Order: sequence, then C-alpha cells, then structure tokens
Amino acid sequence: MAGEENQVVLYGMRVSLFSARVELALKVKGIEYEFVEEDLMNKSEALLRYNPVHKKIPVLVHNGVPFAESLVIIEYVDETWKEGPRLLPQDPYERAKVRFWAGYLHQQLFEAVASVIKTDGEAQERAVKEVHEKLKVLEEGIKGSYPGGSPFINGDNMGLLDIVVCSILGPHKAQEDALGVKFLDPEKHPRVTSWVKALTELPLVKEAMPPHEKLVGILQLFRARALESAAV
Repeated sequence: MAGEENQVVLYGMRVSLFSARVELALKVKGIEYEFVEEDLMNKSEALLRYNPVHKKIPVLVHNGVPFAESLVIIEYVDETWKEGPRLLPQDPYERAKVRFWAGYLHQQLFEAVASVIKTDGEAQERAVKEVHEKLKVLEEGIKGSYPGGSPFINGDNMGLLDIVVCSILGPHKAQEDALGVKFLDPEKHPRVTSWVKALTELPLVKEAMPPHEKLVGILQLFRARALESAAV
C-alpha cells in the first residue's frame, strides 16, 4: 500500500456486484487497496460509522474519509487519481452521455432484473419481458451513441459504463442457471451481447467478479427469501 497518507480501504462483500463495481474501478486505475469483508447480518461498527445513512456496502475510505454508493465512489476515484486510465471521458458531452446510460442501467435495467429474481409465474413473465424491452432500448441507444469501433464504450480501456454493464449483465449465465430465464439474445441484442462477452473475458473482470457457483447460490437464496416474504 502507498502508505498511511494515501490509504484506501474498501468495505464490501465478495459476492456483491456493487462491490465488484468499485473493485473493477480500482483495478483499472491501478490503485492498491485493502478489502474488508462485511457480514450484512452482523455489520461492523466501522461500516455503520462510515455509512450511517444507508448502512450498506460498498464504502470506500480514503485517508480516513468515507464515500458511499458505487457510482459516487467510482467518480471520486476517477477524479482523485487522474494519472491512471480515465473512467469517464474528458469531453463534457461525452461524459454526460456516459452518466445518462450508467443511470439507465443502474436504475431501470437493474430494477427490471431484480423484479425477475423476486417474482414467479405471470409476474415473472412480465418482468422478463420488461428486461428485454430495456435491453432493446440499450441496444438502440448504444448503436446511436457509440457506432462501430472498440467493443468497449470508453475506447480501448474499461470505463464507468463498461463497469456498470458488467456488474448487471456480466453474471448473465449465473442468472440463467439460478432463474431458468435467458436475458441476452445475440440475435435481438447483438451489440450488447458482444459487449458483455468482450468484458467478461478480460482478466481484470474475471478477478473482480464473484465466482459463478457462488453467484448462483446467492441468487437462489435471495429469490427464495423474496418469494417467501411475498407469500406471507
């Protein structure tokens, strides 16, 4: 580590895709950090102190100062460590586009995927349809905003948008195994499918993303609890 004056500590969980977002950002920037594994059933005093509002992971602590929420953390990392690859474009217009699509992924696509996990029967069928509709919008939007070139939206390096899409669609095979539904269709979403495939083959992504078997187990457990709560 680069010394106490530049200490970076990430409070998270190895099976959390939100934690994986931040780890990917730190790895892309080449930042050394300490990872503190949290148990959300028994949250540490440090986590509650550093994130008293939401009491959630991930939390990044830099020089004793905490930052919460994955997208906020990633932008802080990009603005603080300017010497590494940029996670957001320098151009204000291009940066605004990245923020727009990152917000769309984070708020709309993620929520649609979460609905598939938490429902069954006709409700789940509607949720799956909504995921495909969101992916269609993303496919068309990406074609219009980023025609041709590298499979990575931010040029030759992973950027904020790549990191967010990787955290939501990167585990699509685990989602298929756990839920019995298919999200990515290379015929309907060729650009998004090739984008996700290229990202998940990167060594940095393989290192940061939770193992397939663990993700399947976590998704199944989360789904079982959600369905049990809904039945009460």
